[in-house]
Amino acid sequence: MTPSDFSCADYPPRSLLYVPGSNARALEKAGGLAADMLIIDLEDAVPADRKDEARAAMRAAVAAGFAGKRVAVRVNATGTAEQAADIAAIAGLQLDAVVLPKVDAPFDLDPLRGLGLPIFAMIETPAAIYAARDIAADQAVSGLIAGLNDLAHELKLPDGMDRGAMSHAIQAIVLAARGGGVWGFDGVYNAIDDVAGFVAEAAEGRRLGFDGKTLIHPSQVDPCNAAFAPSEREIAAAEALVVAATGGAQRHEGRMIEDMHVAAARALLERAGRA
Repeated sequence: MTPSDFSCADYPPRSLLYVPGSNARALEKAGGLAADMLIIDLEDAVPADRKDEARAAMRAAVAAGFAGKRVAVRVNATGTAEQAADIAAIAGLQLDAVVLPKVDAPFDLDPLRGLGLPIFAMIETPAAIYAARDIAADQAVSGLIAGLNDLAHELKLPDGMDRGAMSHAIQAIVLAARGGGVWGFDGVYNAIDDVAGFVAEAAEGRRLGFDGKTLIHPSQVDPCNAAFAPSEREIAAAEALVVAATGGAQRHEGRMIEDMHVAAARALLERAGRA
């Protein structure tokens, strides 16, 4: 699959679950989860002394297959000692994407271009925020992922991952994704036992315009899918709008609608049917 095959005309994954490549139990269970995409992680989730083990386990898992799942692999960042071995390990595998962390500029994508795989670029630093538009416009890129843990650290936020303090940066990622015609995915939620907090953040991510959210624990999959799926109220409203539309500008249920609103309603219904 080439980047041109993996376009935003396809249904974007709502839930993208990181699965540590060095965790055999997690890899085994991942296929039975409802996540739209699995991201087998060779980077942060893998201890330095287990990288080779993780690569071998990743290759075995991908070869065995995850029925009905889209699968990506997160490699180590450009400039690290581990990246070349990661790239060698994924060469020739049937993957849907490769996730590249710490992309500060389009040239960071260069080592992965020869793979012919769509790239999800992680935007994790102030430099990356300023370069996000150019990164999203690169033909090798099919999505941006907000790397908010690292961004919060780089910004020296006193309260950790304060989304309010990062609001400008978060919206810049969404704007860059939309401007480049690629998908945009929200960052992870660290408090895995805080269900209410996760639900609130996922709902906020959808309101901000993200297509889906990256996850670090299986318990987050179902609430994430629910948050990024159209609600019954939204579906009913979209159906009514499509039925009422006659073309051009018109009044519908107390507001003016035009062709772009009809197109958005049809897209919502299509997404609801696929979900």
